[in-house]
Amino acid sequence: MLNIKTFQVNPLMVNCYVISDDTKEACIIDPGCMAETEWTAIKNYINDKGLKLVHMLCTHLHFDHIMGCGFVYRDYQLNIEGSMADQKQYEQLRVYMNAFDLDPSSIPPVPPVHDITPPQMGSETSFPPKGGQGVHFGTHTLTILKTPGHTPGGLCFYCPDEDVLWAGDTLFQGSVGRTDLPGGDTDAIISSIRDVLFTLPPTTRVFTGHGPSTTIDYEQRYNPFLR
Repeated sequence: MLNIKTFQVNPLMVNCYVISDDTKEACIIDPGCMAETEWTAIKNYINDKGLKLVHMLCTHLHFDHIMGCGFVYRDYQLNIEGSMADQKQYEQLRVYMNAFDLDPSSIPPVPPVHDITPPQMGSETSFPPKGGQGVHFGTHTLTILKTPGHTPGGLCFYCPDEDVLWAGDTLFQGSVGRTDLPGGDTDAIISSIRDVLFTLPPTTRVFTGHGPSTTIDYEQRYNPFLR
């Protein structure tokens, strides 16, 4: 059984997830916490549940999704696992924080990125992943899906055993990720959703980077950007 805990963090209201199973091994996805108090709430949950944090995953490297990675590195010595196709976004963390009137000195230094980008579109969609391609924790494996569009290095994480997807800012309830920021590509994000995410079972529950969760079936039926 997969346990999923959601924390809404920072002024941009990013959904940060801590997922774990009965072995107590856990992953944190998109730790965008900016305040020490936000991180303390997450860390208290990890400690209270007796979890062992083994992966720090980022669906993409926009500043609002990685601001808290320094807290995780400081306390658990985990590097970011994401896509270095988002290197420019990673390098502009402080630029964007300043643009949003956020204080870069409020967060610890962000750690290096370990590139887990799948080799090519299509190869990453076989279940279970071949050749060890995936994120392993406890008794579960998350398949890594390459979904560029919102950023060049957008990734989603799918758990076939539980039929659950973490979509970052690629797919939202009734919407899709914005593509007007540097590196965004409207055609690419629509292709990522139609050709990758919409090949998942209709029952797949989708946990998004902002806002409420949804399902693949709901988005196929009602998302106005994809009809």
